[in-house]
Amino acid sequence: MSNFGILNAHATRRQLLVGTATLAAMALPRDIFAASFHKFAHGSFDITVVSDGFITLPSEVLLPDAEPEERADFLMRLGGSAESAAMQANIPLIRHGDDLILIDNGSGTNFQPTAGRLAQNLLTLGVAPEQITKVVFTHAHPDHSGATTVDGSVLYPNARYYVSQSEWDFWTDKQFEARRPAALHDFARGARRDLLAVDDRITFVREGDEIVPGMSIVSTPGHTPGHVSVELEGRDNLLITGDACTNDTIFFARPDWHFGFDTDPEVALANRRKLLDRAATEKLKLLGFHWTYPGVGHAERRGDAYKFVAA
Repeated sequence: MSNFGILNAHATRRQLLVGTATLAAMALPRDIFAASFHKFAHGSFDITVVSDGFITLPSEVLLPDAEPEERADFLMRLGGSAESAAMQANIPLIRHGDDLILIDNGSGTNFQPTAGRLAQNLLTLGVAPEQITKVVFTHAHPDHSGATTVDGSVLYPNARYYVSQSEWDFWTDKQFEARRPAALHDFARGARRDLLAVDDRITFVREGDEIVPGMSIVSTPGHTPGHVSVELEGRDNLLITGDACTNDTIFFARPDWHFGFDTDPEVALANRRKLLDRAATEKLKLLGFHWTYPGVGHAERRGDAYKFVAA
């Protein structure tokens, strides 16, 4: 399968927004919003999983490889309709010494109206935007970096921002529209909006770089060319996966399936398998962005597949 093969076959960002306009009429799972904040300690880190709300994705994006019966089964397990399912957005707020760190900053007003709740939920926790000292981008898709600005102003004005060099280079390429398929153009415009707004406070990172002592970058490309995950030292190291494994219900059970918004589908699939194999072998704790809230647990091997065990 060639690069972008899956993404070209399915919804663009603009189509996705239009297609979810009737979302309010859907019957959503009762736990789609977090009733309370999930807090835990890990090594020298205090972590609170804060909800940014949820987004809804069409079945063709979630399950492009599934046969009709399998697709219907997974959509039912996800609490979705026959055409789509809601995915939660779990954002870790991490306290380390004097630092307050976000791994991604959510959608803001730049994706779907059911997301963009992070800033308000942080205020509920007593955390004002000015208190955030670092924002680490796993990647620059709109549900992960779209809250960088509000009405043209940087939302977290005192933060340093971290992104991989390859992620920056890919999205800020001045020849992007000429070199890349049309299905990616809206994503690129959003990524440039977010990244260039903080270009004077960006630190580029790569595999093994530390954000703070005990928090390091793990390269997990494929979903986007510069996608990274974040690993925290502690008992059973914690790996914050971003979209390297997009959903716990689908991709633990079927690690051989593609995801429709992976920029390089085969690289993404290989790195997802590698991530899950490592997590199961080393008994890592995991935290997933679009997993069932709070998205914290472990991977247990089940033959050629895995089972997600919530912590």
